[in-house]
Amino acid sequence: MKRVRDESVTAVRYRLDISGVVQGVGFRPAVVRVANAHELTGLVYNDSGCVHCELEGTPANVEAAIAEIRDEPPPMARIDAVRVTSVLPRGDREFLIVASEDSGTARTLVPPDVATCADCLREMRDPADRRYRHPFITCTNCGPRYTVITDLPYDRPATTMSDFAMCARCAAEYGDPGNRRFHAQTIACPDCGPRLRWVGPGATLAPIAAAAADIETGGTVTVKGNGGYHRASRADDTAALAELRRRKTRPAKPFAVMVSDLSTARRVAEIGDAAAALLTSPAAPVVVVPAEPGALSPLVAPGLRDVGVMLAYSPIHHLLFEALGPTALVMTSANAGGSPIVFKDGDLSWIDGLADGVLTHDRPIHVPCEDSVLTVDDVGNPLPLRRSRGYAPLPVTMPTSRDGAPVILATGGDVKTVFCLMAPDGHAHMSSHLGDMADPRTQSCFTEALDHLALMT
Repeated sequence: MKRVRDESVTAVRYRLDISGVVQGVGFRPAVVRVANAHELTGLVYNDSGCVHCELEGTPANVEAAIAEIRDEPPPMARIDAVRVTSVLPRGDREFLIVASEDSGTARTLVPPDVATCADCLREMRDPADRRYRHPFITCTNCGPRYTVITDLPYDRPATTMSDFAMCARCAAEYGDPGNRRFHAQTIACPDCGPRLRWVGPGATLAPIAAAAADIETGGTVTVKGNGGYHRASRADDTAALAELRRRKTRPAKPFAVMVSDLSTARRVAEIGDAAAALLTSPAAPVVVVPAEPGALSPLVAPGLRDVGVMLAYSPIHHLLFEALGPTALVMTSANAGGSPIVFKDGDLSWIDGLADGVLTHDRPIHVPCEDSVLTVDDVGNPLPLRRSRGYAPLPVTMPTSRDGAPVILATGGDVKTVFCLMAPDGHAHMSSHLGDMADPRTQSCFTEALDHLALMT
C-alpha cells in the first residue's frame, strides 16, 4: 500500500526485534495491518530467532504502532521481548512482508497445535462458503503448528504442507493483508488438499459418513488427527468398549471421551466454570471431572468416579460429530498398551486388527503429540497431569539466567516419558508425552522428538 508522506513532519524509523511465540501465529500479517492502520511504511520478516520489523512515519504514529504491537498481539502469540532501535529513515512508499532469513543462531519459540477457531467453524458449516465441510480448514489463529513444522523460519516450505500447492483462490487470500488467511502457512481448501480417505467397510460412502456408520453399528474406527492416530468408539456402547479393551490390551485403565461441544459435555459430566474455561480454551485439553451417573458405559473408567472429557478440536472431529449427532466417543491413542501413539502412515501395520476401519488423510504428521490432561483443584486452579497437545513445546521460563551455560537434557521417567531441554536462554523446553520407554518404538519416537525439538531450540 503506497503512502503519501506529509513532508512537513520529519519521519522517524524504528527497528523492532520481537522474540517469543511469534512465528506460525499470524504475527507478520498483524504487523502489516497495524502499520497500514497507522499510515506507516517499512517492512517485516522472520528469521529463525525473531520477527523483525521496521516502522517509518510520523513520531506519533510510529509510537502508537509500537504500543499496539506490544499490547495487542495475535491470539496465538506470546511476546517475550521487544528490542526497539532507532535507524535512519529510508523513504519507503509502502509496508511489505519480505523474504525470511535464516540467522543460524537463536531460534524462535515454536507454537503448539490449537483447536479450530470459531471463525473457521462458522465457515465450515456454511453451505455458501467455499470451505464448506472442508476437513482441513484453518487460518492464522488456529490449527496445527508444532506437529507440522519441519524447520525454522516458519514458512510453508518448512511445514508438511509443502507438497500441497495453493490454488489461485488460496494464493489470493494468502496475499491479501485484509484476509484472515494472509500468510497462513497451513492454508488449504477442497481444490488444493489435503484429502480424507476411508479404508474399511462401506467404501462406497464418503469418508466421514463411512466412519460414522461403522461407529454407529458398534465398530471401532481409527482416526488420524493432528498429532497422531486415535481409536474411536461410542462411549455408551459397553459391548464395543469391551472389544476395544480386548484389542488394545487395556483391561481397566480409564479412557477419555470426546464430545462435540460444552452442552454435550455437561450431559456426561459435572462441568464447573473452571473446567469449562479449560475445555473451551485454544489448547482444548482433556479435563478430569466427576462423571454424571449412568451417562457413559461403566467400561469408560471402571471403578472411578471421574472421567476425562475433551471437546472436538479439529475439523475432522467436528465433521464426525455432525454425522453422529450429540453423543460421546471414547477417543484413545491408536496403539496397543504400552506402545507409542502411531503417527506415521507407514506404521499403520502396528495397529492391524485393532480397528474395523481407518479414517486417514494425506497431510503428514512431522512429530507426534498426545492429548494433554488437566484437572482443577478445589479453588479452580488448573493442575496439569500430562502436558502435551495445546501446550508443548512451549517452554517453562526458569527464575535464574543461564547465559553461557550448556544445554541440559533431562530424560524423565521410563513409563510416562517426557523429556526437557534446558537452553542457555533460560527456557526449559518440554516435549510432548511420549509413553513407555520399554517399547523400542517409543525409544525411536523419543529420538525423533529430541532431534526435532533440538532443531527448534
